Amino acid sequence: MTNSYKTIVAMALIVSATACKKDLTLPPYSGIVNETVVGTLEGLQSATIGTYNYIKDPYYIRNYHIFAEYASDNVSLSGTTTDPLFYAYNYQHQKNQGNAENFWRKGYQAIFGTNVVIEKVVESEDPVRNQLLGENYFLRAMIHFDLVKFFGRPYTDNNGESLGVMLKTNTDVKELPARSRVKDVYALVVSDLLKSIKLMNSTKNNNFASKEVAIALLSRVYLYMGDYKNAFDYADQVIKSGRYSLLPSAGYSKYFTSVPEGNPETIFAIRHVLKDDRLDDAIGSMYWGGAIGYGEMYASQSYRDLVHKFPEDLRNSFVVPQYEKNADGTVKKDAQGNPVLQKRNGYPKYFINKYSFQEGYETLSSPVVLRLAEMYLTRAECAFQLGRPNDALVDVNVIRSRAGLSGNALFSSGNLMGYTNVLDVILDERRLEFAFESQRKFDIFRNKKTLNRDYPGTHLTSGQTTQQIPYTDPRVIFFIPENDIVLNPNLVQNP
Repeated sequence: MTNSYKTIVAMALIVSATACKKDLTLPPYSGIVNETVVGTLEGLQSATIGTYNYIKDPYYIRNYHIFAEYASDNVSLSGTTTDPLFYAYNYQHQKNQGNAENFWRKGYQAIFGTNVVIEKVVESEDPVRNQLLGENYFLRAMIHFDLVKFFGRPYTDNNGESLGVMLKTNTDVKELPARSRVKDVYALVVSDLLKSIKLMNSTKNNNFASKEVAIALLSRVYLYMGDYKNAFDYADQVIKSGRYSLLPSAGYSKYFTSVPEGNPETIFAIRHVLKDDRLDDAIGSMYWGGAIGYGEMYASQSYRDLVHKFPEDLRNSFVVPQYEKNADGTVKKDAQGNPVLQKRNGYPKYFINKYSFQEGYETLSSPVVLRLAEMYLTRAECAFQLGRPNDALVDVNVIRSRAGLSGNALFSSGNLMGYTNVLDVILDERRLEFAFESQRKFDIFRNKKTLNRDYPGTHLTSGQTTQQIPYTDPRVIFFIPENDIVLNPNLVQNP
């Protein structure tokens, strides 16, 4: 582990070619390695850009997406693969799983970078320094939160008493920490976010941390803890801040094709510019199989059934069926006049476009981490949990109305449309709104529910028709990477 952290030291200090700008109005997350810069404010600003670059790295952001979304009931893989993404998809995790090790190490490399800045910048009356310090507290909190979600049990399992991940709050490369309890990791995350809210003052664009970004993330953290009062209050702050607005219905189907800073609803996104396009290795490559992508992961039948309940729902536009074509380019029809779907290995192709066509490029996207719609649905869930179901339905209907629904397609206490529990209404609305955005798995398990995958796909073994993953399943989380347990004998493995 010591050698691993020496490598981190060498990698953590990334400098932008335009580092002299003090307000970080820089090209997103770009730079060169230089170990001598942290003695200056400009160098520390550039090191912070380097940390943003770490979370943009595919070892971090692509694996985060795979671990969260491929393990949900929104997707259906149309074939087997040697890529370890298959282990995340079918819950057959391995102790030496390469993508889990890459995510773990990239996360701690980024945390090291935040600690470099936190140790060298002292809170003062200087708003530039305070903003810089606040951003690093935010990033340290976010990354610890990401790590504990995948390697530690959900907080709501047992009030966070189970083992989580290592806490790293210094740059001591010889320190080999044991795993802290989930509740202690969350305590650090909350503390760091509160510090960041106090320190940050700049209204940077949504590619960078700001006070409102930290408030939004804190709302999510409290929601995952089951602290519904605080989750409600912080979501409410973001909604009432006036800084963000829901994208109008007319432009909603194109939400993910524009750059984040041009979208008034996006709170925080991992900005990718054209030179960052990963092509076949992009997140969108598995979802869209055009000139570049593989197009092997499709919208699941259960998700399609849910979104198709209302054909006018604009969220149908994020799932695109692929039809067979005649020689003249027209859609091929069967004997009954129905369009004929393309298939791969017998599975119908329903492409997903939330990670494609930013600025017109097939595999370019800037993954959205936080957006205003989440704040409305967090506020709805918390209102229900706090005994105000009618208030919850009001916020649900805000999101449904934006999705083009009206009249009897909106919920009320007298019109639950077959649901018997308002919480199920809210969770299905979250599923509709945030499908393929890495939230569904956490929504299921933090609410102590079972994930039902009763639809075709290669998650099923021969003869199976359904796969059920209860929230108590040990593979809800990943093994601690075996190689890191060898390097750090203080770590213990998940069961």
